[in-house]
Amino acid sequence: MAAGWEPRPSAGADAYGADGAYGSDGPEWRPVLDVAPPGRQRRWTVLLRWLLLLPQFIVVALLSFVAFFVTIAGWFSALVLGRLPDPIASFLGAVLAYQTRVTASATLLVDRYPPFAFDAPDYPVRIELRATPLNRLAVFFRLILMIPAAIISSLAQSGWFAISWVFWLIGIILGRLPEPIFGATAAVVRYRMRLAAYATMLTPVYPKGLLGDAPEAAAQPAYSATRPLRLGTAAQVLVWLFLLLGLAGHLTSGTIDYDARDDHPGAAAGRVAG
Repeated sequence: MAAGWEPRPSAGADAYGADGAYGSDGPEWRPVLDVAPPGRQRRWTVLLRWLLLLPQFIVVALLSFVAFFVTIAGWFSALVLGRLPDPIASFLGAVLAYQTRVTASATLLVDRYPPFAFDAPDYPVRIELRATPLNRLAVFFRLILMIPAAIISSLAQSGWFAISWVFWLIGIILGRLPEPIFGATAAVVRYRMRLAAYATMLTPVYPKGLLGDAPEAAAQPAYSATRPLRLGTAAQVLVWLFLLLGLAGHLTSGTIDYDARDDHPGAAAGRVAG
């Protein structure tokens, strides 16, 4: 496994390929997420989790700001070269690994505080990326192509956030996350990571696996609790609940905004003027 970006994949290594199976070293590599199995968590850190992570959120925001401009440079480079230059890929991969560690901690997947460092080989959350060629046409239309996956990711994250207070209470009471909650949350975090990798051209493979890995991949020996990601019926039901809650939230917000514009004809003009 590699934390962040592995510029040149090792030949013959057991790994998930584009089809989600081990030992597939084809031209496409689906980014993978490794998280340690769910264990006991300190109740006081669960209680104060987001407060403790405030410094990390600030760092992630700053890194994301820089990564935005680096991604633009990478987009132009990929159009010319058909791949990301190694320095750009290394930086974006490191930022994505950092973001994923913070996200995993914020969603209660792990209890250990994420380090303020790009390289964290001992942290129980890691991602693996591999350099693969990029299709220039797909790079050119990347913003359009990623819209469906971005919508799914947004709905799943919104739905998770809507009931995250329940998971927070469960974590405080039990001192751990039950397996279905852990699996469903990990699925959302992994999908978000894969979408970010696709958006930043770290992978040409479209985000998949929100409901867990395919049966042939899930049957393989486990490298970690999320590799392969085996979701039981309860966990899959939770993922669908996230999507439905996210959709309901977006529809409700749209309805409220629409009604507000009807009730106050000058509101829209005021927002534009402001």
